[in-house]
Formats: sequence, structure tokens, C-alpha cells
Amino acid sequence: MIDLLLARGFEVEGLDISAEMIRLARERHPRVVFHHADLVEWTPPHAYDFISAWDSVWHVPLTAQEPVWSKLMNALAPGGVLILTTGGLDEPGEVQNDALGVPMYHAAPGIPALTRLIDACCCVIRHLEYDQWPEEHLVVVVQRV
Repeated sequence: MIDLLLARGFEVEGLDISAEMIRLARERHPRVVFHHADLVEWTPPHAYDFISAWDSVWHVPLTAQEPVWSKLMNALAPGGVLILTTGGLDEPGEVQNDALGVPMYHAAPGIPALTRLIDACCCVIRHLEYDQWPEEHLVVVVQRV
């Protein structure tokens, strides 16, 4: 994704909690700014025209989901776009399952809570899709108005 964004003239930044992922990213893209931080604790340094939160925030504890989604939406510049994935649930939920033999935590605030939050952050939904049906993997494109 970084190569695609750079090729289209975007200034790119990245964020990851994993020092190894940051090391690998910097090795491949030495001129890109990468933030080594926990998304829950991280403070966006400025407004962004585009944020991608693909298959990432659902690893944040359920109690921190809404504050994190608010943080990301409030970090959008006017007209900015956030692409996010979450669990397409009717109610808040959390599970722990195995991913290649490693315990993996997933949580989601639920679609009703997320849509209320999008509205409260002065954003609108531009697209909402279950992209891996019958799995409850939900893609949402949000724009700040």
C-alpha cells in the first residue's frame, strides 16, 4: 500500500506497535515516517487526508475501541477519508482464537455503536460492505465533512 500511495504523490506515515514491523518498514521505505507506538496511547501529530486502519483496530481491547475510532476520525482533515475494517456485529463483542497456533484477540464495538460514533465525529459513511461473506468482516469508508 505504501508504494501505491507514494506513486500517487501522497506523503505517507505508518504506525505499528511492533518494533520488528517498524524496522522492516523503515528498511524498505527509509524516507517514510514511521511511528513506533501503541495506537491506544498514540496522539496523531497532525490532520490526515487519508487513514487506513485495515485489520488493525480489532486487536485493541473492546473498552478502547470507541476512543480509538474517535481518535482516527478526529485526525481526518476536512474531506479526509478513513478506510477501516471491523467485525460486522450487531452488538459489541470480543473473541480469542488461534492464528497459526498463536492466540489472537479480536473485538468490535458493533455496527450500531460504530455508526453513532461516525456521526458524532462529523463524518459520514461513503461505503459499507461485508467483503468476505459469510465471514463478518466489514469494510467501511468514512469521510469527514
